[in-house]
Amino acid sequence: QGQLVESGGGLVQPGGSLRLSCGSSRSIFSIETMGWYRQAPGKQRELVATISPISITNYADSVKGRFTMSRDNAKNTVYLQMNSLKPEDTAVYYCNSWPSRWSWGQGTQVTVSS
Repeated sequence: QGQLVESGGGLVQPGGSLRLSCGSSRSIFSIETMGWYRQAPGKQRELVATISPISITNYADSVKGRFTMSRDNAKNTVYLQMNSLKPEDTAVYYCNSWPSRWSWGQGTQVTVSS
């Protein structure tokens, strides 16, 4: 119930942009603080950004000024606009509540490489 489905990843050159989306059918989605997380090869999953039900956002220092998280509660969807991408942003990106309480989705692969 309420599976999280991430999309929008891909291969992009350094300095490029991508927009990730994450949707859920959970009826409580709109009242949850949501987060984008990422996991790079050989590393632990880390929190990238969060957004409150009223769209107050917070970002990890590593992405501040480059990434923007937003949400559309009517669509039960959160977004992550990623600009000025760097090779170190390469990872599988996931969304979940924050703190993470739901089952993880499949994620979406982001690869930044020339």
